[in-house]
Amino acid sequence: MTRPKMGFWYRAGWSFFRVAFAAFFRWRVLNAGRVPDAGPVILAANHASYLDPPLVGSALPRMVVMLARRSLFRFPGFGRLLKLWHAVPVDPESGSAAALKTILSRLAAGNVVLIFPEGARSFDGRLQPARAGLGLVILKSAAPVVPVRIWGSHEAYGRGSLFPRPGRITVKYGRPLVFGELGEEAGRCSRPRWKEICREVADRVMAEIAVIEPVPDEESPRPDR
Repeated sequence: MTRPKMGFWYRAGWSFFRVAFAAFFRWRVLNAGRVPDAGPVILAANHASYLDPPLVGSALPRMVVMLARRSLFRFPGFGRLLKLWHAVPVDPESGSAAALKTILSRLAAGNVVLIFPEGARSFDGRLQPARAGLGLVILKSAAPVVPVRIWGSHEAYGRGSLFPRPGRITVKYGRPLVFGELGEEAGRCSRPRWKEICREVADRVMAEIAVIEPVPDEESPRPDR
């Protein structure tokens, strides 16, 4: 499958953030090669800062479709930029069938989609429980899931911070997960069991994020960036 290409504005932002993260945060990227080169992929990352989406996206050579609060699209300049970056507007509190449809269509087209299982930024930088919506996307798309762990973004620019602070940030990609058996069961089970499976899948992904360590694994003895 041919992977979707970066447009001009996406590549411009991608290049800017890579330079900024290297200069300002001395970022490390570990095991980015675990993300498949082509085909649909879900990236599931912890979330503690506004820096997290570009941190995860600019570390990869593939375009990453990101989710953004619908309210951010109301700002004329920034909203236009989000659209040029192919961001998907969502309502975190209420959920959106339209947003789900858009996410699934992007995955069906072979895109990488970034989702934060916790739904919103952590207040203290610690991991929060996952929302079941991640499981719904995984089961309906059948796309592989790559767990991602970010360290240092809360300290650099967490909730309540007016300006980013210099510091070390690390982004590490875990091993891809596939939920084939649960996906098959979800296709023929009752509605209550379907909800249980969505919750189980989301919790498993969050558990995988939690056990990722900020050191290179054997197949990647040195940082990728």
